Amino acid sequence: MQAHRIRNLFAAIARYYDFLNSLLSLRRDRSWRRETVKASNVEPKSKVLDVCTGTGELALAYADKISAQGFVIGSDFCFEMLVIGDQKVERRGRNVGTSFLTADTLTLPFLDDTFDVVSVGFGIRNVSDLEMGIREMARVAAPGGRVVILEFTQPVNPLFRGFYYFYFTKILPFIGNRISGSDDDAYGYLPRSVMKFPNCDALKGVMEQCGLTDVQFYRKTFGIVAIHVGKKPITV
Repeated sequence: MQAHRIRNLFAAIARYYDFLNSLLSLRRDRSWRRETVKASNVEPKSKVLDVCTGTGELALAYADKISAQGFVIGSDFCFEMLVIGDQKVERRGRNVGTSFLTADTLTLPFLDDTFDVVSVGFGIRNVSDLEMGIREMARVAAPGGRVVILEFTQPVNPLFRGFYYFYFTKILPFIGNRISGSDDDAYGYLPRSVMKFPNCDALKGVMEQCGLTDVQFYRKTFGIVAIHVGKKPITV
């Protein structure tokens, strides 16, 4: 799907996005984000960039672990989603520097070697060029920093996979489209994009091709999501 169509799709469902994420994941999405932050080995003074941040839930999960010495930036190319992220920051009254800006993950407006952690949660499969997106994430990561990807994947257990695919391709789109009122089959796009996305081993390979080292991945909740963590080498 073309970038402008994806942007319009998410803009149309922005106000329902968080509610449906929680409902359709049976509230597991919160624990996935917490585990992602934990896997990042984030420190209180870390500088974090969360790309494809959407309404900022993963960025705010990082902010919970950051002190006044660090900061979190969330970027996304869908302005309507970021508006909701800004509202969350104001409503929660967070002390840590947390900000959002409109930016395309393929052309991030940051200098090389800037962030201790560069993350993405459920967004990298929406980037039109996966390798270019990961290379951009790696570019702005500091040497020794981490690139972290939380994304849906395909379960490996054949019995569970059959049940899950029925829910994921039939029930989830029906509920999501009905509640959001999507005319563009937004919640049908979700399973289609996941089915086309590389599996865990293939994504690990792409991250390595992008120059990241010591890439590890951790399957969660019967393998329906995975957390990938890679390190940017320290050059001498």
